[in-house]
Amino acid sequence: MLNKDSFKDLINYILIIGLFVLAGIILYPISYSIIWGILFAYICYPVHKWISKKIKSNFLSALFVCIGFFLIIITMGGLILGAVFRQGVNFFLFMQKTDFVELIKQILPNFISSSPISENIISSINSYITNFIAIYINYFTQILSSLPSLIIKLAVVIFTFFFALKDGKEALEYLKTLSPFKKETEEKFFNKLKDVTSSVLIGQIIVGIIQGLMAGIGYYVFGVSNIALLTIATCITAIIPIFGAWLIWVPVDIYLFSTGNTTSAFGLLIYGLFFVSLIDNVLRSIIVSRRTKINTGIVTIGMLGGLFVFGVLGLLIGPLILAYVLLVTELYRKSTFNDELIFKKQE
Repeated sequence: MLNKDSFKDLINYILIIGLFVLAGIILYPISYSIIWGILFAYICYPVHKWISKKIKSNFLSALFVCIGFFLIIITMGGLILGAVFRQGVNFFLFMQKTDFVELIKQILPNFISSSPISENIISSINSYITNFIAIYINYFTQILSSLPSLIIKLAVVIFTFFFALKDGKEALEYLKTLSPFKKETEEKFFNKLKDVTSSVLIGQIIVGIIQGLMAGIGYYVFGVSNIALLTIATCITAIIPIFGAWLIWVPVDIYLFSTGNTTSAFGLLIYGLFFVSLIDNVLRSIIVSRRTKINTGIVTIGMLGGLFVFGVLGLLIGPLILAYVLLVTELYRKSTFNDELIFKKQE
């Protein structure tokens, strides 16, 4: 039998757990938006810090950085999505009047097109193109249908971004007060977390630039106009995980198809799939691995696992989580949990 005090304690624990569960339920639908806001704030914090010193106002600095950052993102996103939509419409019209069987026969070498297996090859390629277009159209249909939800999530990202810039330092200090670590170990731990996070984000930037340059080579080889502008745009979209390099090179490829440059279009399609998009995961694994001094296999597993669980955001979160786990494991291996990472002694 529970006595009166034990029963009260049990009720208190149930209420506390219930509150945390309810908080989790409330935050879960917008959890990705909160994470994006924090990541954007982390990336832009040096700019905020510099502006804050100049104008002597933390609030105004955060406001200026927030407005400027999202004006750039929204403008760029609107231009890109508008171009993608227009090219998609052009490509759809091109598809309606094109005989892909004859087109593929013309592109394939004679020894393949005249062989008995040519029909199977052509059928497979035609099926792949049809499925690709269906996925492409369905993707944008889903974006349009979920526009109200996206607007709410964007608002959450903006608010999180602003307050993380404005009050992020204070929030971090508050988290440190909840830490059970001794002061010296606590500083080492948080500095290591900062290094790992910076390495992953810097890796994302480096990979994005390399992807953009690789795409630029493809634009040059396959005779695309406005190479410099398209290369810069591809670099920018490749750096931002929520976009990706494909948002530029795929519409360019669609444009080539719609204007009848089928040989260049097929060439850019193959080049984009194998040398622009796939190189993303390989390069990011190597760069993040070297900067964080974590095994490349572990980084790759973190990226792929994160991609399955969190979507595009998982490419950043996956390696971070595994890096944090390895950090804690390393501290435990050195037996620091037994002496340094114990609860702080009460003063």
